Amino acid sequence: MDNERASASASASPPHVLIFPLPLQGPVNCMLKLAEMFCLDGLQVTFLNTQYIQKCLLNCTNIESYFQRYPSFRFETLPDGLPEDSSRTANDIFKMLDSMEAVSVPIFEEMVTSGTYGPSSEKPITCIVADGIFCFAVDIAKRIGVPLLYFDTISPCGLWTYLCLPKLIEAGEFPFKGDDLDELIVNVPGMEGFLRRRDLPSFYRTKDLNDPTIQLVLNEDRHLPLAQGLIFNTFEDLEEPILSQMRKISPKIYPIGPLHTHLKTRLATETISNSIWKEDRSCIPWLDMQPIKSVLFVSIGSLAVMTMDQVLEIWYGLVNSGTRFLWVRRPGSVVGLEKEFEIPMDLSLATKERGYIVSWAPQEEVLSHPAIGGFLTHSGWNSTLESIVEGKPMICWPYFVDQQVNSRFVGEIWKLGLDMKDTCDRKIVERMVRELMESKKEEFLQRADQISNVSKASVSKGGCSYKYLDKLIEDIKLMTLSTSQA
Repeated sequence: MDNERASASASASPPHVLIFPLPLQGPVNCMLKLAEMFCLDGLQVTFLNTQYIQKCLLNCTNIESYFQRYPSFRFETLPDGLPEDSSRTANDIFKMLDSMEAVSVPIFEEMVTSGTYGPSSEKPITCIVADGIFCFAVDIAKRIGVPLLYFDTISPCGLWTYLCLPKLIEAGEFPFKGDDLDELIVNVPGMEGFLRRRDLPSFYRTKDLNDPTIQLVLNEDRHLPLAQGLIFNTFEDLEEPILSQMRKISPKIYPIGPLHTHLKTRLATETISNSIWKEDRSCIPWLDMQPIKSVLFVSIGSLAVMTMDQVLEIWYGLVNSGTRFLWVRRPGSVVGLEKEFEIPMDLSLATKERGYIVSWAPQEEVLSHPAIGGFLTHSGWNSTLESIVEGKPMICWPYFVDQQVNSRFVGEIWKLGLDMKDTCDRKIVERMVRELMESKKEEFLQRADQISNVSKASVSKGGCSYKYLDKLIEDIKLMTLSTSQA
C-alpha cells in the first residue's frame, strides 16, 4: 500500500513548500540550505524573507542569481514593520516579533489564504515549513488545509529545556529559590545529573512568570506538538538521548544536520555564502601565513553583544596567552561604543604581532582552514555544528537562547572544549586559551576529530541524516497527496 502511495505521489505535481524563517542570520542561513536541498529533489519552494533581510542578502551575496539555477525556486518578501535603520540585535528581538505580529503576519495570512499562494491560486502552497517561534502558523495552516512542519534552528538539547518549562514550574524548580546557580536541575528528563541552573537558557533567570520571554516560550511549547513534524539541524549520533525525548512530543522527528555539510554532500561541491554581513576575506591570506592549528578564531556571532569592559578582558586574555588569534568584531556588537576607542599600546603591539581583527569573516571557510586550532564562540547552534564538523575544539562564552545549554553539552557531555559561561576575566580567558591551544590541545583535537568523522558520516549516502532528509521529502509528498485527496 505504501509503495502504491509513493508511486502516486511521484506522478503527481511536485509539492509547493513555503519556507518562512525567523528573520535572523542563523535561521535564514539554515533554511536556505534546506530550501536548496528541496529544490535538488524537484520540490517547488517559495522562500519568504522580510524585506530587510532580503536587502542584506542582496548587498552581501549573489544569492538571487545563484538560485536562478532552480526554476522551481522563488523569493517572496514582506515588511517586518520596523524602520530600516532600526537595530536588530539580540536586545531587539521582542520589538521585532511584536512588529511582525502586527505587520507581517496579516500579509502572510492573506498571501496563503486568498492571495498569490492561496488554495484557489495558480500556484497554491501545499506545505508550510516555519520557524518554531511562529505560533500563528498552526491556525493558518489548518485554515488552508495544508501540513505544517516546524523547523527550530536552535539545538534540540536547547529546545528540550524550553519544552520542559511547564514541568519545571509545576515541580517548583522554577522560578529559582535562592541564588545558587550551581544547583542541579532534576526535572529535565535526559539531563539529570549534569544540568545546573546556570546551564538553562538565560530567560530562566527571571523571577517573574509573567516575563514576556517566559510567556513566549510557554506559547511555543503549546504549539510545537500541533505541527505534523519537527525538523532539526542535528545528527542522531550527537543528540540521540534528547531526540528520544522529543519523540514523546512529536512522533515525526527529522534530524537532518549538519545542514551546511549535508548540502555540500548533495551538491558534491562547495556552497555559497548566505551571510547578511559583508565578509572581509583579507583574513584568509593572513591565515595562510600562520602555522597549522596555531590560531584561535574568536567570534560572538550575528546577534550577541558585549560591553567595552568585556572586550578589553577578552582582548587582554588573548594577548596574555601568547596565542595567535583571528577576531571577528561585528559592527554594533559592542554596547555603547559610539566611536573608535583608544587602544592601549600593549594590546595594539601584540595584535599587530600575532592577531588579526575583521568586522565579519567567511566563518565556514575560516573554521575549515588548517591554521585554526580552536574557536572561542558564543555557542550559537550553527557555529557549534560548524566547529564540530571541522574538528575544532571550543571555548564557549554563551549569550542567550540555547547557548547556555549548548556550552554545557560541549564541555560536559561531548568533551569538545571548555565552558566559560558567566565570567569574563582576563586571567580566566588566558588560562582557558592556554589549556585549549597548548596543555590539552592534543586531547581536545583527538576527541574533536572523532566526532567530526561521525558528523560527516551522518550526511554521507546511507548515513542517518541523509536517510532522514529522504524520509522528510517523501513524507512531504505523501502529506501533499493526502491533502489533495481529502
